[in-house]
Amino acid sequence: MASYKLVNFKTLGDERGSLIAIEQGYNAPFEIKRVYYIFDTKEGVERGFHAHINLKQIAIAVKGSCTFVLDNGTKREEIKLTNPNQGLFIEGLIWREMKNFSFDCVLIVLASEHYNESDYIRDYNKFLEVVKNVSCIS
Repeated sequence: MASYKLVNFKTLGDERGSLIAIEQGYNAPFEIKRVYYIFDTKEGVERGFHAHINLKQIAIAVKGSCTFVLDNGTKREEIKLTNPNQGLFIEGLIWREMKNFSFDCVLIVLASEHYNESDYIRDYNKFLEVVKNVSCIS
């Protein structure tokens, strides 16, 4: 099932600072097999422009901010990530685009699978076709 939602992470800390722990099976609802981060994104650059067939992800702007454009084939929504204690959980056939990166944005992504090019749909029209076929089967 395709879905996305914001998830809040419990912030721990004291006068020394803050800490957030992300644990699979607790606040990460999948086994984490890959972690990557995006940083030093140049002004005006947009990224993403793809969907995944099976991959689950949590994206967290650990510093700065960026905007996700999420599309399930019938509805597009923008979600701005601005807080390191909040992540965007995405699973299923959701087209994603990322834009409006702040100059200091560091976006970390936790993924349920290792990189697999065959899990990507990089053409929007093909994405719409796949979504249509999946909804006809359901």
